[in-house]
Amino acid sequence: MTRHFNFCAGPAALPQAVLERARDELLDYRGRGLSVMEMSHRSPEFVAIAEQAESDLRELLAIPDNYRVIFTQGGATMQFAAVPYNLLGLGGSANFLHTGIWGKKAIAEARHLFGAAPVVASSEANGHRAVPCQADIALADDAAYLHYTANETIGGLEFDYVPRGVRPDGSEVPLVCDMSSSLLSGPLDVSPFGVIYAGAQKNIGPAGLTLAIVRDDLLDRGCAGMPSLMGYKAQAEAGSMVNTPATYSWYLAGLVFQWLKHDIGGLAAMDALNNRKAEKLYAAIDGGGLYSNPIATANRSRMNVPFVLDDDRLDEPFLKEAEQAGLLNLKGHRSVGGMRASLYNAVPEAAVDALVHFMADFERRKG
Repeated sequence: MTRHFNFCAGPAALPQAVLERARDELLDYRGRGLSVMEMSHRSPEFVAIAEQAESDLRELLAIPDNYRVIFTQGGATMQFAAVPYNLLGLGGSANFLHTGIWGKKAIAEARHLFGAAPVVASSEANGHRAVPCQADIALADDAAYLHYTANETIGGLEFDYVPRGVRPDGSEVPLVCDMSSSLLSGPLDVSPFGVIYAGAQKNIGPAGLTLAIVRDDLLDRGCAGMPSLMGYKAQAEAGSMVNTPATYSWYLAGLVFQWLKHDIGGLAAMDALNNRKAEKLYAAIDGGGLYSNPIATANRSRMNVPFVLDDDRLDEPFLKEAEQAGLLNLKGHRSVGGMRASLYNAVPEAAVDALVHFMADFERRKG
């Protein structure tokens, strides 16, 4: 069996140790004679899996007791609707920072459902190459919350600070963040946030699962007419089992949490490893003459590194030769082109070393 280096933006690489453990438990989970995929979500065995996963996640992120953890479905895209449904029941408007494609989609969904959704600061004028600064954020008088995307997976633009949402009268609103491609990449102070959500298929586990971390005081702000499965309060009260959850994805996420704790040594160690990987790749991009990255240095994403070749006629040979070298899924998103290497937690440092070596060799031969 040959496993190549996978730089896909999602569904993304999973830790080999996690895949091996899942393989070993696939047909017979701990002597039960069946797979986790075949278990009732109400069984004692699966309830124990679910509870352990939440406990490990809370430990990794040091989640305060006044936050609920919800394991739900629908991807982060469903949260574009779930967030306004859950937070606009008392009135007001959803306010947004716009820094790329995923933020734009969240804005569009809020406007589709609720009409007004003011963009209170944007990086659109600079081509989404640098995030707005705090001084540029001007909330509407009726702002109910401020939403932003911590890391734009497609554009490779990452916030280097945690914004604050302050109305003109000086009052502060809850902060909502889409952390789909950055959650668990390093330590995080959860306390400034009202809601954090993330699709699993980057650093958490396989596609099919979404995490939402919701502060208790926001559970009673839901709209009366929202779809019941989207309700944070209902999901929190039911232990994320209002309906049948994505049991196998939940189980695999739990294995990833244990891998982070025991194999990696926690999020501080993961943070240091992710810094090294990103520094190596950006040095390779900046150090030669063939490659470039357009993002302001302070806002360069550690997780998603887009780059272009100075002659786009070399794009196809680059991708073909990279795949032959075992470097997979480096093609940039169709909306921006070029290349993109996603360096999620499960992408080993050896993968980055191999990519950097290939890039240097390709430039030597083609540049």
